[in-house]
Amino acid sequence: MIEKEVRSRPGAARYLVLGVLLVLVVAGATTAAQFDGYYQVHYNGQFTFTRILYSGPGFRGFGGGPSWSHDYPDADRNMQLILDEFTGMSPNIRGTNAVQLEDPRMFQHPLIYISEPGYWTITEQGALSLRNYLLKGGFLIFDDFEADQWYNMDEQLVRALPERQWVELDDTHPIFGAFFYVEDIYVPHPSVAVEPRYMAIFEDNDPSKRIMVLANHNSDLAEYWEWSTSGLFAVDPTNDAYRLGVNYIIYALTH
Repeated sequence: MIEKEVRSRPGAARYLVLGVLLVLVVAGATTAAQFDGYYQVHYNGQFTFTRILYSGPGFRGFGGGPSWSHDYPDADRNMQLILDEFTGMSPNIRGTNAVQLEDPRMFQHPLIYISEPGYWTITEQGALSLRNYLLKGGFLIFDDFEADQWYNMDEQLVRALPERQWVELDDTHPIFGAFFYVEDIYVPHPSVAVEPRYMAIFEDNDPSKRIMVLANHNSDLAEYWEWSTSGLFAVDPTNDAYRLGVNYIIYALTH
């Protein structure tokens, strides 16, 4: 069993035990209902990791498939198991969601995740839906994109948030300590030699207000989540990738 002590709020200690995750992933069966050609668990008020399904070019790493599905579903499920094991928030571990921006069921979930936004395309209806979602309190994470892929992401997002202003975050922002303490937030990209940075859009473009959009640029946190039971990547960056993910989710649920 691999064990790594991490610090969270003052006076508390957390242990990120990847051996526990391995047992849970192997032994735990998830059940999901299929709707309109993709998978959703039935909404019951519990937190469910929700990924955005989109059309566009690109492919899914080792397994082929569309860009939106990179690291899916293992990364999403593994993150929910970590949430269940360490936060006490009792997420819905029966499965995860993959929905389109146009789907009104997206509004049932406080956080959405878009993978490989360098290949993302957005429709007019999707842009309107995303805008309404964010302005009503939703939280969006972009992950798994590097270098010039930034420009496509921003070109698509501007259709939903034309007034957006990006702000680069440093490790003093509260989102990075919302639950776990993270000694070094700059988790190295698992496969590309780039320098991670964290870019945010705030409500009303006011950095004193809540983050609506967080972009993990030059980063691929979900790759660590997906392969955490395999030993493919080192323990320390894998644990830090989980810590950041948990912090994002706790921040989204409390702001």
